[in-house]
Amino acid sequence: MARKEAAWGYIFIAPIMIGFLVFMLYPFAYSFYLSLTSSDGIVVPDFVGLNNYRNLLQDETFLRSLRVTVYFTLGTVPVGALLSLLAALLLNRKMRFTTLYRTAFFLPVITSTVAIATVWKWLYNTDYGLINSVLGNLGWYQPPWLASERWALFSVILMSVWKNIGFNMVIFLAGLQGISPSLYESAKIDGAGAFKRFVYITVPMLRHTTVFVVIMAVIGSFQVFDQVFVMTDGGPAKSTTVVVYYIYQNAFKYFNQGYASAMAYVLFAIIFAVTLVQTRLARSKDVNG
Repeated sequence: MARKEAAWGYIFIAPIMIGFLVFMLYPFAYSFYLSLTSSDGIVVPDFVGLNNYRNLLQDETFLRSLRVTVYFTLGTVPVGALLSLLAALLLNRKMRFTTLYRTAFFLPVITSTVAIATVWKWLYNTDYGLINSVLGNLGWYQPPWLASERWALFSVILMSVWKNIGFNMVIFLAGLQGISPSLYESAKIDGAGAFKRFVYITVPMLRHTTVFVVIMAVIGSFQVFDQVFVMTDGGPAKSTTVVVYYIYQNAFKYFNQGYASAMAYVLFAIIFAVTLVQTRLARSKDVNG
């Protein structure tokens, strides 16, 4: 009887296990093999050992793409987390049309990034974009948003922060609703104002939620691709060429898939290391109180 139940168990988990092996584990292992070759995706790969990884250390474009990715992360994660928290605090109150407001904030999250990037590309247009039209009517400076090395990355960051506010807001809302109202009532009785209640109750109680939001945001920012592909194509002058976009160029434009696979594994190692550090720091804070 036990063997029969075990057999049925294996049958039920077989589809997900087959899917994991075929679409996750095999590509993961095969891409590592490709990273050790000079494969172009057409002819039989030529084994080159660690040469691809050595070449990465001397590739100025790759090193620059790493810096651009870090700038993008530093520009999106703190600002996005703060704005999401503020939005969650506002929408956690009892007021009319709360559901409508929450839906409006969350809509960009479920909307295609390509569609949103296309709209924002039009908004940023230097000649007839809505943003510069408004700025011009006000007599203010009209930046060359996507056409300038100075403004292009900032433009992508601004769009990315706007798109992801809703996702993080929902997580913060869940965290806020998990805080007992009695804590706020007790603090209010003791004479604590709104700011003190936020600092001494809300912030500490949202520590784990904030860590989760930051970790997920960092992972997502290191993997940014869609908005760069649609809005800037990595330009101008490679000022928005992030790591994933450079991987895409090498794999599908230059057909240097072995080199692209090596970059992908380096990026994986960086994301893993950053996530591990963040998790360890969060745990150490919990231990130290």
